[in-house]
Amino acid sequence: MAKTKTVFFCNECGHESPKWVGRCPGCGQWNTMTEETVVTGKKGTSGRRGLLETDTRPVALSDIEALEEPRIHLPSGELNRVLGGGLVAGSLTLIGGEPGIGKSTLLLQNILSIRGRKILYISGEESASQLKLHADRIGKEADNTFILCETSLDKILAHIENMKPQLIVVDSIQTIYSPEIESAPGSVSQVRECAAKLLRYAKQSGVPVILVGHINKDGAIAGPKVLEHIVDTVLQFEGDRQYLYRILRAIKNRFGSTSEIGIYEMADRGLREVKNPSEMLLSQNREEEMSGIAIGVTMEGVRPFLVEVQALVSSAAYGTPQRAVTGFDQRRLNMLLAVLEKRARFKLAQKDVFLNIAGGLKVADPALDMAVVASVMSSNFDISLPPHVAMAGEVGLSGEIRTAARIDRRVTEAQKLGFKKIYIPKGNLKGMNASDFNIEVIEVGKIDELFRHLFA
Repeated sequence: MAKTKTVFFCNECGHESPKWVGRCPGCGQWNTMTEETVVTGKKGTSGRRGLLETDTRPVALSDIEALEEPRIHLPSGELNRVLGGGLVAGSLTLIGGEPGIGKSTLLLQNILSIRGRKILYISGEESASQLKLHADRIGKEADNTFILCETSLDKILAHIENMKPQLIVVDSIQTIYSPEIESAPGSVSQVRECAAKLLRYAKQSGVPVILVGHINKDGAIAGPKVLEHIVDTVLQFEGDRQYLYRILRAIKNRFGSTSEIGIYEMADRGLREVKNPSEMLLSQNREEEMSGIAIGVTMEGVRPFLVEVQALVSSAAYGTPQRAVTGFDQRRLNMLLAVLEKRARFKLAQKDVFLNIAGGLKVADPALDMAVVASVMSSNFDISLPPHVAMAGEVGLSGEIRTAARIDRRVTEAQKLGFKKIYIPKGNLKGMNASDFNIEVIEVGKIDELFRHLFA
């Protein structure tokens, strides 16, 4: 006979404990245990045991034939790039992001443009009429896409069995619940059980399943951490809603690289792919000379693009100097200002320093250091930098310019956008020749050497 009992689950790793503990024994995190009611006995385990019964046997690794996984190419080239070439048959993909960032819009734009496949869109948050209005707003309509507004997993699986779709979208996994578990939708046990059953269906049927996931206040995908271990691919859709740009990056990908990103722009009729982000992130009036602006070449994964670094240095008006940063690590800016103070003998301790990465992007590439210090000194001297000049290099604590990864791609990107000169770390072109590029490449080893070139 089925029985109910109260247990505690860890929100981070899903560890189960019969009583509350302050620190999770599984992952060591504090205050992550939540109380839930679960059903034990035949009622709660019979359905689960039936799904796990498969005829399997051990196979020698040498006897397994490695086949190239077939992929479904989606209409969005940016999404295909991040996925590694498209959706793999039988894969389980999780897309997470803040509310209103555009997750449903991204999926609707893609599935409504697919022809020749029966698609089932399961919505636990919106009604059918709301989804119809959403589809009309982005200007797409398809006869092969079916909408199911349901949150019960058993009913969803029954509809899937009758319909036999070729692609399934679940929006969102936190709203789906299994009647076998007596806890609220979105709880640790519900999310884990529903994701596991959808995974088993995807692997047995070969139908790709896309899950939409909420995120918590820390920016991580809500629910147990085991959810990210269950799925094949985890995509993070991020960006500031005050700006137009959205970045899609792969956190986990069993079928491709995690170093690719896709860039979108939010428009009136949905998301638009940004084919060349460098041209959009740079100011259009580059011919006008303004102090405090430097162009840096950064990398997002394996994709290079140029960003505009803006700095403003002024005398501290209220006694204590301010350090305000947008799109860059403030602790790293403080380190770079200390290097300028100690190694280059520039007095900035009594001055306010404001730094901004244009376009609303958040950049963590250390090779942007050279552009940051150049923009700060340009604003400090109130001297504009030479036009059509880019730079890429990390600044060390001793004032040396350290090498940057994939320097050839950075130089090629600057050359493609019409820049005439680029400053890179000394010795970074090992195995390459500067004459191979149609752009003047200048190697510098110290920040004072860089300043002599820029402000001579």
